[in-house]
Amino acid sequence: MTGMEVLLSKNVLLAIVLAPLLGSIIAGLFGRLVGRAGAHTATILGVAVSCALSCWVLYQLVVQGASPFNENLYTFFEVGNYTGHVGFMIDKLTAMMMVVVTFVSLLVHLYTIGYMAEDPGYQRFFSYISLFTFSMLMLVMSNNFLQLFFGWEAVGLVSYLLIGFWFKRPTAIFANMKAFLVNRVGDFGFLLGIGCVLLMFGTLDYATVFANATLLAGKAVPVWSGAVSMFGQTWQVLDQPVIWSMATLTCICLFIGAMGKSAQVPLHVWLPDSMEGPTPISALIHAATMVTAGIFMVARMSPLFELSQTALDFVLFIGATTALFTGLIGIVQNDIKRVVAYSTLSQLGYMTVALGVSAYSAAVFHLMTHAFFKALLFLAAGSVIIGMHHEQDMRKMGGLRKYMPITWITSLIGTLALVGTPFFSGFYSKDTIIEAAKHHQHVAHEVGEKVAEMGVMAAQGYQGPSEWIANYGYWAVLLGVFVTSFYSFRLLYLTFHGKERFRDAHDGHAHGHDAHDDHAHDDHGHGHHGAHEPHESPWVVTVPLVLLAIPSIFIGFFTIGPMLFGTDWTGHHEATPFFLGAIDFLRLDPTTAISARDTVMSLKEEFWHGPVGYAIHGMQMPPFWLALGGFLLATFLYLFKPELPGKIRNSTVGAFLTNILDKKYWADHLWINGFAGGGVKLGKVSRAIDSHVIDGAAVNGTAKLVDLGAQLLRKTQSGYLYHYAFAMIVGLILLLGAVIKFWQ
Repeated sequence: MTGMEVLLSKNVLLAIVLAPLLGSIIAGLFGRLVGRAGAHTATILGVAVSCALSCWVLYQLVVQGASPFNENLYTFFEVGNYTGHVGFMIDKLTAMMMVVVTFVSLLVHLYTIGYMAEDPGYQRFFSYISLFTFSMLMLVMSNNFLQLFFGWEAVGLVSYLLIGFWFKRPTAIFANMKAFLVNRVGDFGFLLGIGCVLLMFGTLDYATVFANATLLAGKAVPVWSGAVSMFGQTWQVLDQPVIWSMATLTCICLFIGAMGKSAQVPLHVWLPDSMEGPTPISALIHAATMVTAGIFMVARMSPLFELSQTALDFVLFIGATTALFTGLIGIVQNDIKRVVAYSTLSQLGYMTVALGVSAYSAAVFHLMTHAFFKALLFLAAGSVIIGMHHEQDMRKMGGLRKYMPITWITSLIGTLALVGTPFFSGFYSKDTIIEAAKHHQHVAHEVGEKVAEMGVMAAQGYQGPSEWIANYGYWAVLLGVFVTSFYSFRLLYLTFHGKERFRDAHDGHAHGHDAHDDHAHDDHGHGHHGAHEPHESPWVVTVPLVLLAIPSIFIGFFTIGPMLFGTDWTGHHEATPFFLGAIDFLRLDPTTAISARDTVMSLKEEFWHGPVGYAIHGMQMPPFWLALGGFLLATFLYLFKPELPGKIRNSTVGAFLTNILDKKYWADHLWINGFAGGGVKLGKVSRAIDSHVIDGAAVNGTAKLVDLGAQLLRKTQSGYLYHYAFAMIVGLILLLGAVIKFWQ
């Protein structure tokens, strides 16, 4: 580009952050003065300004070639050599996140007008979702770990406000407690990771830490000597002391924070319950924005994670487990919004797998495409709930296609994108992740063979990728495609096709008496009796659906080349890689343009011949046929043989497997009965020890002993001379005895 260098404006960046905050303050503190119209106008205007300016910043970075912005704006404390700043680091990764967050938030704001129209907490809710947007922007725009943590906790705080929005509802209170509990575990790990960064680098500034990231390489911390010492005795348990790599310790601690926010097994249990707030808004703003924080954080920390293969293996294992096993739970869910929630968990697992195989750009790319089609599916589920007068059980729907044509067609588009249908957005991001996992599997196998051949000649301490984790990761994401396709089309068929079961349900007075206890939570003042005619949702609901359906189809097709492979959208002309400088890799050979560890660029040589060629190639690969298999099985079971699922479920094997999935692998029991319940029991034991041993035996016992001694002594105070003489003689005998005993 010729002419003057384009610079990002500090004032524009401040406006992006502060506009939603201003809207939140107006709706929250002055809601009664401005009324409903004033509250939604102020908040929507604030988020719209933020969205428009975010798009402008992305345009400046991508098209005009503006330099990334990294500057401290405000210093709020100095302690010793450490200074705490508020600052922004804006590059293409950040700008893309800003656009995703503000765009989804804007549509959520519009949608809320229709969904919350009759709710008494209307202004309060608009204040919360605007504050949520502000917190997310502070998180993604930060240029240091401290501000990142502030945004991290602020997002969590607003999350609790949203989950517990209907604070008189017991289920909302319970869901809130669960979210708080699980996220505190994640935050503890995150804080330890930040502490490790401060310890090693003496600063929390991104640029400084990443520039000196190699300082972590080779640094180790002794964790345990391998011996246990008790009662003056020492037992050697291990031959060698336990020494951890500082890079591994730091990255795993940081990732535990990401596990909490991005709902990875076993810290995933809070996300399905996040819908206890106004469905589907609360669910959507969590699923499309908040949970992306963990994925974004690991991608941002790529220079650190690349230093530890152990940490990457850990990330891959957790992601693969989440991708497959949370998806399986979605098969047995009957609440429409919960199926979409478990699909979110599964797709977050795919993103995490991409992080674990060093395909950071693919993870962030899937984050972007997923935000659009998952937002579409959540809002479509909400549209169904509105049209069904707040019924949420899919078994009480059916045949809604003719009543809700816009909702049906947009749901179909979202489903096709989710299952990875070629040419839809989800295909380009999801297929790339699966190919990256396959490439990683191949690399791990090759490295394993080379190390085996070298034997004792292998470099001391060298660790390649774990072969069994690489195999597990690939097969988990591959099987996850079949599972995703099955439960997605199951939702579509049960809701929009087949018999109109809602007539039977309401004629039979079945509403609210289902064995599945997760439905009918959102009838906030919309009670109904008897059969009702479903209806299409108002325009404030359908317009966001249409606006989300467009990127769900096209955005992957037009952006995969620039964002992942460093070409134009056609794939024929080379361009600057989108995430260059934002996502970094170790280059063992400085002369090479591309690091050998850059999994996505390794795929480019083999697969990338433009979006059309990529889609045609995808049709010949296993993921496509597995997705087709899931579609055919769902079609057979729910369109042609609708009686079969019930028979399978009631069979011995079916009932056994269904019970495991219904119980969600007992993860809730682990946290509620185990962790929380264990904490309560520990508190009771502690209280018992305090009251009975410390207070009872020590304090009260001593007092009773003193009292007894006083009573005995009082009896010696008789006034008779011989009593005093007797006491003196006894005292002298005891004194003489002590002198004889101890005098040497």
